[in-house]
Amino acid sequence: MIVGDIVKYRNTGTVGKVEDIMEEGKVTWVLLDTSKLYYDSSTLDPASADEYGGAADREKDQREQIEDIERLRQQMAEIAEEMSKISPSGAG
Repeated sequence: MIVGDIVKYRNTGTVGKVEDIMEEGKVTWVLLDTSKLYYDSSTLDPASADEYGGAADREKDQREQIEDIERLRQQMAEIAEEMSKISPSGAG
């Protein structure tokens, strides 16, 4: 297994491209680009480019959704700030 290989974590089906490999004692840890997590290399199997493409697209969709939510939160905070500047008044 080398950096750039496409692999699948057999326990959950997570597919990703190998970004980093590190040795710690007798365990080799592999960082996947899609999850940004390290996996024990003994739990990974080779995967196809088709499997990776689908996983990368899902990760991109999730990141875009999170960015949309963050933008909406910021907009709501700005609206709340503006509304707090309005003083109540009424006609008597």
